[in-house]
Amino acid sequence: MNSKEMSKQTNTPINTIRYFERIGLIPQVKKNHDGLREFTEDDAGWICFIKQMREVGLSVEGLIEYVTLSNQPERTVQARKELLTEQKNELQEQINRLEAAKAELQRRIVAK
Repeated sequence: MNSKEMSKQTNTPINTIRYFERIGLIPQVKKNHDGLREFTEDDAGWICFIKQMREVGLSVEGLIEYVTLSNQPERTVQARKELLTEQKNELQEQINRLEAAKAELQRRIVAK
């Protein structure tokens, strides 16, 4: 699929997709004989994954590292698992802080 179709499918502006590709947040997209990007369903999966992880605050650097490791799948399984586990733990800490803040707000609502 072309850039416009990918943009529509993933609900992501074309400029954002190009930015993700340029900084290494998604693997290099293949180009056709005319030099135009040809996206696959795998590319769509990467874009959706990156968007979701960025929405919850995971670092660009950590995601770039994960994408880089994913380009060598057999040799980097353990490193990728460790990176994802670290990111999951950071996300859990964030959830815990949000839950504590939510509980404090509820306490103050009930107390008034």
